[in-house]
Amino acid sequence: MLFEYSIVGGILLGLFYALMAMGLNLVFGVQKIINLAHGDMIMLGGFATWELYYGLHINPIIAVIIVIPFSIALGYILYYILIPRLKTAKDFETLSLVLFFGVSEVLEALAALGFGNNERSMPSGSLPAAPIQFLGQSYQSDWFIAAAVAIPILLIYFLYLYRSRLGRQTRAIMADADEAASVGINATRVSAITFGVGVALAAVSGVMAVYIFSGVQASEGVSLTIIAFAIIVFGSLGNPIGTVLAGLLFGIVYQLAQVYVPSWSDLVPYVLVLGTMLIRPQGLLGRRTRVV
Repeated sequence: MLFEYSIVGGILLGLFYALMAMGLNLVFGVQKIINLAHGDMIMLGGFATWELYYGLHINPIIAVIIVIPFSIALGYILYYILIPRLKTAKDFETLSLVLFFGVSEVLEALAALGFGNNERSMPSGSLPAAPIQFLGQSYQSDWFIAAAVAIPILLIYFLYLYRSRLGRQTRAIMADADEAASVGINATRVSAITFGVGVALAAVSGVMAVYIFSGVQASEGVSLTIIAFAIIVFGSLGNPIGTVLAGLLFGIVYQLAQVYVPSWSDLVPYVLVLGTMLIRPQGLLGRRTRVV
């Protein structure tokens, strides 16, 4: 029974983890940047949820809708502040890591100043709290709610990426930015929009992260970035379908570890990254190309 519980719980959490990592994967796919501030943007989404609930009495599900346009705008502005100057540098990859490490530190400091260093949690009544019975097992209701939020958001994202004109332009830049520019695609504008979308995906996952991780605090950004990075490396960098598959597998493995070896479960992200880089560095769905 514990095994079945771990599999179902892992799938539910895996959908959330896929959403949590998707924005990081998108930004890497388009800009070839590892956004080390990704976890801090998830953290900001969590604090936004807390503030909307306690300040304006807005339900967290409604907060998902509110957070999206504001986070897209934030990402769009950040792109034009940070990236154009960065792209003129000779060592773009290294400087991008340094830059976004600095952004992460700034966001953490601002969050600590604004909300303090203590963890903020949501009251049990903010979402349905009664356990959900499924296949003879009792599951936390927030796992089902997080999955129910993640599924439509991921579907909308895939429709945007594979069915919209902007999405086709985005995938063209992912494939070859110079070739995309040569056929008239405004790479800077599209990249700015996709950076905003990446921030929005992070912030939306932050709304549910308050419940999945039992609260939000200013210092959690680094650990969230590590989890998201482990998932996109496992699924293959720049591959959105690989990120969904990796998120599901990560959720299942993590839940199995929580049930059978709980004292070792926090090592799962690190083992996943190291194992992937040693055994299959291109990731689950990646081709045999060098990962930079």
